Amino acid sequence: MTKTIIISNRLPVKMEVMPGGKYNFKPSEGGLATGLGSVYKQGNNIWVGWPGQEVDGLDNQDKVAKELTVHNMRPVFLTNQEIKLFYEGFSNEVLWPNFHYFPQLIVYDDSYWAAYEAVNQKFCDAILQYTNEGDTLWVHDYQLLLLPQMLRKKLPRVEIGYFNHIPFPSFEVFRMLPWRKELLTGLLGADLIGFHTYDDMRHFLSSVSRLTSYSVSNHYVQFQDRRVKVDSFPMGIDYNKYAESAQSPETISQEVEYRTALGGKRLILCIDRLDYTKGIPQRLRAFDDFLGRYPDFKEKVSLVMVVVPSRDNVGMYKELKETIDELVGRINGTHGNMKWTPVHYFYRSIPMQKLSAYYRIADVGLVTPLRDGMNLVAKEFIASKLDKKGVLILSEMAGAAKELSDAILINPFDKNGFVEAIHSALTMPIQEQQNRMDKMQVSLKKYNIHHWVRIFMESLKEIKQEQEAFFTKQIDERDLPDILMHFKAAPKRLIFLDYDGTLTGFNVDPQACAPDQELTEIFQGLSKDQKNQVFIISGRPHATLEAWIGKYPFTLIAEHGVWTRKVGGEWQIKDNLRKDWKTEIQKIMEQYVDRTPGSFIEEKNYGLVWHYRGVELGLGELRSRELMSHLRYLASSKGLQVLEGDKVVEVKNMEVNKGITAFRFVSKNPDDMHLAIGDDWTDEDTFSVMPSNAITIKVGHSASKAKFHLDTVQDVRSFLKKLIQ
Repeated sequence: MTKTIIISNRLPVKMEVMPGGKYNFKPSEGGLATGLGSVYKQGNNIWVGWPGQEVDGLDNQDKVAKELTVHNMRPVFLTNQEIKLFYEGFSNEVLWPNFHYFPQLIVYDDSYWAAYEAVNQKFCDAILQYTNEGDTLWVHDYQLLLLPQMLRKKLPRVEIGYFNHIPFPSFEVFRMLPWRKELLTGLLGADLIGFHTYDDMRHFLSSVSRLTSYSVSNHYVQFQDRRVKVDSFPMGIDYNKYAESAQSPETISQEVEYRTALGGKRLILCIDRLDYTKGIPQRLRAFDDFLGRYPDFKEKVSLVMVVVPSRDNVGMYKELKETIDELVGRINGTHGNMKWTPVHYFYRSIPMQKLSAYYRIADVGLVTPLRDGMNLVAKEFIASKLDKKGVLILSEMAGAAKELSDAILINPFDKNGFVEAIHSALTMPIQEQQNRMDKMQVSLKKYNIHHWVRIFMESLKEIKQEQEAFFTKQIDERDLPDILMHFKAAPKRLIFLDYDGTLTGFNVDPQACAPDQELTEIFQGLSKDQKNQVFIISGRPHATLEAWIGKYPFTLIAEHGVWTRKVGGEWQIKDNLRKDWKTEIQKIMEQYVDRTPGSFIEEKNYGLVWHYRGVELGLGELRSRELMSHLRYLASSKGLQVLEGDKVVEVKNMEVNKGITAFRFVSKNPDDMHLAIGDDWTDEDTFSVMPSNAITIKVGHSASKAKFHLDTVQDVRSFLKKLIQ
């Protein structure tokens, strides 16, 4: 029976060691644990992760494992040294500052990287114990970026999803990491890679495009033999959980207690984990300036600030806490008096009921991180506002800002704008507050955590189905004898061969790809067998094919079907083709040649090709996307098609198509054996018109309509030699 396996650095429990060596496990209350509870608690599904602390000794590990198994969890045990180097080291001193745009805080330490690789491999080994073919794996977050590809190597056909819960940085920041390519390759082992926002998705695709040789098109990456989908999935909360908590008797009782303690003061609330990305000092300075600029609000409003402890034994975090302590003391000393405390500061975690009570009484929710993946506190605040009164001030640097446009959005680095936002929130009419809150609540109810889980899993199934539809089988020792037997027995064979990328490799100079000695011998061997009817179907100009291959008894098809020369005949051109469009298109291509050193234009009778094989890696791909976008806008109105090949962008008439031309010959000989070999998207048109029993072969690992694939040009030549023999 198939199952779904959730994988994250931490299991959704808090583990406590009790007197007598017993272990106690309390469920986590986080949004991810809540949302995925509907997955891992069902049937034989499981959650794999670290239980939260070191467990010494095999006997103790067995005890913990048995206890967790009852709750559909499987532990990965880490030593304190691994936690220090992998989690506190590489995850939180390399990836965390880089992904949050604090590159000056990165600690470049090779021992961190070695531990990160080792722990990712440890997770992989653990997961393999529980995984069978047909299972679905869902990997979570930045601590396990290498894991998808490690799993892929062992389980090539299994479904793997990955979700990144923190921001993904721009190319210029991500490229600073020495291990950048390894991290990207690790992620691309997944079938579906999810981010909270479109910006994060775009940054990731840009890094793949500019740091690797893998093809990026729209939100897909062609990675080896698979098409990987990259998309944004904004994570929601369990809306009903927070709405119900906000109206529970315990919460209401707690609210009364808080209101009495505050003495009728209006309340601004912020809740954060201690971290430099949360913008806590900037928030305090803005509140300080607000009290100075608008003294009428003194003794009328207080800031309640809850900071949850985190890594305060680390020097940087210790300094941050000291800064916060100093700012709170200075603000209270400057503005406060015996009757009024401007900032109520709590350095502790708080349970659900107290959290809900704070949300209920707050007039303003202040969520102002300097950079954040999503930030669910903003959504929890809105869900808890049953009377729809209250205003959310939200940093535009948080992923939640993309959804909650009815909040007051601010740039947390703009202190003046920050101050004015606080004033606007405190003076906003009740009706406007309720209108804004109502719109955001409607959205959050619909796009809740359960919706997020469902949409991601559906997308994972869809991309896997797409992959299967375009899956090509490697020709191996089991397939080859059957193909050779079928080939030998056929009384007549139609053989369609692409040229560049199929029979010969690519070159910066297109004219340097004339047939070499080995290819010449293959052509001679094919031409000697009277059963063979060979078609060379290429994008090359007809004059080039004539010069290189014209002496053989082959049908030559040039410029994707513009020109055709049957055996013993003259070159014939396709009827009613226009080329008056070439002047305008060529001017556009010349602009890109001017901007892109190493590129050039190849002119054909009825086509134009922009080559960028000699261009700096990354720049060529960037320019090709720009050119494709530019040309497609014009092509639709001129009856043209724009094709992206291997380091080329080609424009030709819509009527010109390898498949249309090939079908003219296939339809006249439906009962003969058909063989077609090609390497790029133009050859997909040829594959699509072949009979169902044809042998179709894609060169390379990209998705294809072909039945089989061969890895390289040399493999194609070896295959053709076997056919000849």
